[in-house]
Amino acid sequence: MMQFLLIEDDQRMAELIKRGLEEHDFTVDLATDGLTGRTLALNHNYSLIITDVIVPHISGLELCKEIRRKNPDVPILMLTALGTTDDKVEGFDAGADDYLVKPFEMRELMVRIRSLLKRNRAIENPAGSVLKTADLEMNLHTKIVTRNGLEIGLTPKEFKLLEYMMQNPGKVLSRMEIAENVWETHFDTGTNFIDVYINYLRKKVDKDFSQKLIHTKSGMGFVLRTEP
Repeated sequence: MMQFLLIEDDQRMAELIKRGLEEHDFTVDLATDGLTGRTLALNHNYSLIITDVIVPHISGLELCKEIRRKNPDVPILMLTALGTTDDKVEGFDAGADDYLVKPFEMRELMVRIRSLLKRNRAIENPAGSVLKTADLEMNLHTKIVTRNGLEIGLTPKEFKLLEYMMQNPGKVLSRMEIAENVWETHFDTGTNFIDVYINYLRKKVDKDFSQKLIHTKSGMGFVLRTEP
């Protein structure tokens, strides 16, 4: 039986989520503040962690960063009433795998959870597995990315976006395709968080090199390729 950690200070919301998860045969530990959540998260091997962004003592964002430093692979789903592009980017930068805006239905939460668990089971890369495009290299086991031998520091979501592009070299990837395969969510045309992350990658991957690898196909999407 999978064990989840839920960090939520709204008692009514916490009870509803906990009860709903238990009805789907998950066991749930509940923390109503960030300090308790941190203690539980760092001392237990959870299958998935759900945390609100705004919780007492330690914010969900700071908590997510701490969890990621110790456990880079545990799926983390953030809950929040804040749904702007900047809010989502901040959550993803902190290490969240998905972002669900309140209010939401339990069935939507379950879809997100199943998707995260399925993806986490699928990420079983053999040691030394490496993706290469020109002088850009990504080691899927060590999570190290280099270009021309120089290490590039990426956030978890930047890493996943670049990984997906390197797995599809030369293919024009639409924003919808990126959203569904990297964020595992439907693309919201009212936000531009994918463009934001593409710009992040460009600054880290291409800025200091004459050969640009990340290109925009106007009106269609983005492509990783060696030629202009």
